[in-house]
Amino acid sequence: MKAVIPPRKHHAPSGISDRIALGFTKVLRFFADMFFAKRYGHRAVVLETIAGVPGMVAGTLRHLRALRRMESDNGWIQTLLNEAENERMHLMTFVEIAQPSRFERILILMAQGVFYNFYFFVYLCSPRTAHRIVGYFEEEAVFSYTEYLADIDEGLCENVAAPEIAIEYWKLPPDARLRDVVVAVRDDEARHRDVNHHFSDELS
Repeated sequence: MKAVIPPRKHHAPSGISDRIALGFTKVLRFFADMFFAKRYGHRAVVLETIAGVPGMVAGTLRHLRALRRMESDNGWIQTLLNEAENERMHLMTFVEIAQPSRFERILILMAQGVFYNFYFFVYLCSPRTAHRIVGYFEEEAVFSYTEYLADIDEGLCENVAAPEIAIEYWKLPPDARLRDVVVAVRDDEARHRDVNHHFSDELS
């Protein structure tokens, strides 16, 4: 079975805020490609650690804002916290698959520490830019997982059995394989892409 490539759904940048968000994303993509190349499982472990940060940061800041203003958040907080939890489950799944080395665990610690503080500052200054960054991150994630699927289909990556944590979380069949997991994760990333681009548009 060949990987079905979904529409790229690229958000064309409009204004300097969007261009900054896109440029930042492309820089990170360049370094991820250079460092991990085709080691998709290990790439996922590191990047999903970072991907779990924005939803928690944004959810926390919007929660505090709603408390200060004593007003409804229109469902944004729960959506963002659900996103953070979903990304955490991506991480736990790929930890089982890739078994990160000690060096990669140190890299994760450093990357998360730097990115958390960076994203917190960006969200304080410009929530619109912050959500656009995540929208562009997720565009790249969908593209990367589609490449991962293609390599699985071509036999370049072993289509191992899905870990139990993934079977339970996504309610996959007991005989699910890695390919089923990657499809489920890619679908999640596509939803996060659309939600964050929508939030950024709303803040415009």
